[in-house]
Amino acid sequence: MESETAALPPRERILRAADDLFYRQGIRAVGVEAIAEAAGTNKMTLYRHFPSKDALVAEYLRRKAKRVEALWERLDTEHPGDPLGQLRAWVEYMAADVVARGNRGCAHANAAVELTEKEHPARRVIEAFKKAQRERLTRLCCDAGLSEPELLADELYLVLEGARVSVQSVGSDDLGARMVRIGQAIIASRAYSDVRDLRPLRRRASGD
Repeated sequence: MESETAALPPRERILRAADDLFYRQGIRAVGVEAIAEAAGTNKMTLYRHFPSKDALVAEYLRRKAKRVEALWERLDTEHPGDPLGQLRAWVEYMAADVVARGNRGCAHANAAVELTEKEHPARRVIEAFKKAQRERLTRLCCDAGLSEPELLADELYLVLEGARVSVQSVGSDDLGARMVRIGQAIIASRAYSDVRDLRPLRRRASGD
């Protein structure tokens, strides 16, 4: 694995080292010297590819965002033409992701806490990422024919953010399963916005 990494171009090695160190140790705690050393290069080379640490942080977060964007494509591929199936699969995936990451949490959320300066270039990346995710989730809720799609998207995001906080404070025991149950219950509650919509379901359940 180390030999494979060493064969990569310097820019890619730098980004991989930054990805690991920023996520594990925090953005403020990691200096460019540590990143250059982990990448098997030097500060001069690092600054040749990234004019500043801030620029490197912004690119690190852009790459994280691209990985999340790939999830939406995966959901669409696995559940073609089925927005409700995609939405339910999103809940299950995010629950598994929260547990897998444990107390490290979301890279963008962590960065937002550390980078409070509004003019920091990474702030724009974080804000654009959060907005894009909320819009994708809202659109999926709308395409699934669920009532109040914007509010539903907000509620699902609150469940996700709450789970991320919970896993850092009390651990992940049964958290993923609970997150899935809550998320699916919220989705189901919006599937039938009118009492009349429940009648066919009740007839099927009673065998009429």
